[in-house]
This record gives sequence, structure tokens and C-alpha cells, in this order.
Amino acid sequence: MNRHRTAAAATLLALLLPVPLAAAGTAAAGTAAAADAPAAATDSRRGAPELPRPTGRFAVGQDTLHLVDRSRTDPWARSGPRELMVTMRYPARRDTGGTARYLTREEARLLLVDRGLDKVIPVETLAGTVTHSRPGARPIAGKYPLVVLSPGFTVHRSTLTALAEELASRGYVVASVDHAYESVGTAFPGGRVLECLACERVEAGTPMKAVSDNRARDVSFLLDRLTGRDPLWRHSGVIDAQRIAMAGHSIGGASAVAAMATDPRIRAGINLDGGLATPVPAAGLGGRPVMLVGAQERGPGGNKTWDDNWPLLDGWKRWITFTGSGHFTFSDFPAIGERLGLPVDPNAPLPGTRSVELTRRYVTAFLDLHLRGTPQPLLDGPTADAPEVRFHTP
Repeated sequence: MNRHRTAAAATLLALLLPVPLAAAGTAAAGTAAAADAPAAATDSRRGAPELPRPTGRFAVGQDTLHLVDRSRTDPWARSGPRELMVTMRYPARRDTGGTARYLTREEARLLLVDRGLDKVIPVETLAGTVTHSRPGARPIAGKYPLVVLSPGFTVHRSTLTALAEELASRGYVVASVDHAYESVGTAFPGGRVLECLACERVEAGTPMKAVSDNRARDVSFLLDRLTGRDPLWRHSGVIDAQRIAMAGHSIGGASAVAAMATDPRIRAGINLDGGLATPVPAAGLGGRPVMLVGAQERGPGGNKTWDDNWPLLDGWKRWITFTGSGHFTFSDFPAIGERLGLPVDPNAPLPGTRSVELTRRYVTAFLDLHLRGTPQPLLDGPTADAPEVRFHTP
């Protein structure tokens, strides 16, 4: 995997590199994965960073699903059915044990090996990052909107954990998806850890549109299994199938728009700093709302795909950027680096805690407006308490 030294992995590992050495399984549908087992209060976790706590009134429950789409052959392996790993988070009771681990040790190890740093950085520094999700917790009765989250290319679904936990704490069901063979290492059932075959194909010239189009198909299959006649998740009864949105980071954000173009069940979409590899259809998206949230250079003229596709978005829309931000501002990486006391990236000086706060605030406001009908003046324009946020009207 050393040949797949992607920018995504490089960014995370650049954050972790200065950490001293002293800082130191999966399951079928409806069953928490081995990685979700409550973390014991052991010495190996004492030096681990902790993600910012969610601010909503609910505790966060967590389950892990392994989904198999036997109607499709995996496009990257070119054999076998398409598979997904999905972390479900949901409003839960506060009467369960410890919290879930961030990554399995093997997932963390592969990320470090990919950069040749496995002898320098303790695996547990990353794998042991403290989350606030409770495996197997009982859901709070009710009907909640569903939000699908898709990560950036090469990175694990866990990299959007802080956002997922916030949404679940505020009364959303969140499905965070790992798309098989699209990360440097994701654990699947049977002791398998699938590595990034898609990286080889992209490096060989396969366009990123193939990735976003394929993820759109993944998401439609996921919605079938969560909200169809025979739902696979044991708690599917808490999902309001009439209120579904999708958000994603990087190619995951592009995939949100691609999925909206093919699946009318997705009522709203958010693209967190992803180039639109799959163009918006000429006929638009049926008036459905979209929000583009970008790094500081993503204003008009900063990315041709945003410039070209903005006029085709035919519903409510916003284009905002965060001053001082970079591509990974919208993931967990800056917060993890800040919690470890690492130097701030001079190209993206927005502090990690503030990055999480702003991402959570604007994503939640968008979802509250379009899935709950709650007015959100925050989305009408600049505010004094968020001077980093710029609104663009090209």
C-alpha cells in the first residue's frame, strides 16, 4: 500500500507525526461490531485524544451493519457482491456502559503502514481516540429524520464521527457509510480488512465520477435496506422515511449530489468541500435544497465544478466558506490534532475545536430547516458570532 500515499492519509499522519511514543472485528446486520465494544479504562487509552462532546440533549447509541448487495458486482474488486460497512448512530438512553472505539487496531495500523510510520507512532494513539457513542444502547422511542454520511476518498467513515454524534444527540438517525475498497483499510466480517483497490484504479486514470456514481448506487441500496418493506437494522422503526438527507466530505460530498440526482427519497444534500465529479443534471434536482460548504479557497473561482454547477441547483441553495479552513477542516482530523497539542497547520489555522463547532452548527441548521421546517436565521447571511463564515452569491 506504500504506493497509495494519498493526500488524505498524508494530512492525518502529518498531524500525528510529532506525537511521542509515550502518548500512547465487525459483525453482521443489527449487531455491534467488535470495534464497537465498550472501551475499557486501560492505560492504553489514557494518552488518547477525545473528540468534542456532542451538545444535544440525547445520548448517542451505536450499531454496526454489514450490508451485501448481491445484485451488483463490486466495481473495484471486479468479483463478488458489493459490500458496505455502516455505523448507525441514534438518540439513545443513558443507561449503557462505555463508549465505542474510533478504529480497530488493524484499521489504524494500515493507515500508519501506508505512510511508513508504523514504527514511529503508536497505533493506539489513533485507534483509541475517545468517542461518545454507546454500542447497543436502547433508542429513545419516536420517529427521527435520517442523515447518510459519506467520507472522503481513502479515509474511513470514522473521520466524520464528531458530526455524526452531534446529529444523533440532536434527534437524527445517522448512517455513516464505508464503501468497500475505497479506504486504505476498513474491517469487514470474517477477519477481512479491505484495502484501497479503488486507489489503484484512480491512479491508473479512472475518473472520480466513477467513484461518486458508484457511491450514489451504494446509498440507494442502503436506503432500501433501512427503510424498505423488510428493513435490516433492528431499530429501523425509529427512522422517518419521509425525511432523509445526505451529507459528505470531499468525494462523499460530491456523492451526496450524485445520489440526489438518482434517488428522489433524498430530500436535501450537503457537500463539504468536494469537487462535483458527477455534474448536476441539466434539469436540476427537482427544487431540492443543497448547501455547498467549502474551505477558504472554495469561493467563486476557486473550483470550476462549483462555478459550473451552481446555476443548475434549482432549489434553495447556499454557498459558504470558512476563513482559515482547509480540506480536512470538516472532518475529525483538526480536532484530534488539537487534542494532542500538535502545531496548527499554517495553511488552515482555524482551531480544531472551532472547526467542529462551525461544521456542526451549519450542518445542523440546514437539516433542521429542510427536514424539520424550523426557521434558521443563521443561514440567511453573516453573523457576528461566526465571523469566519462567508456567504457567496455568484
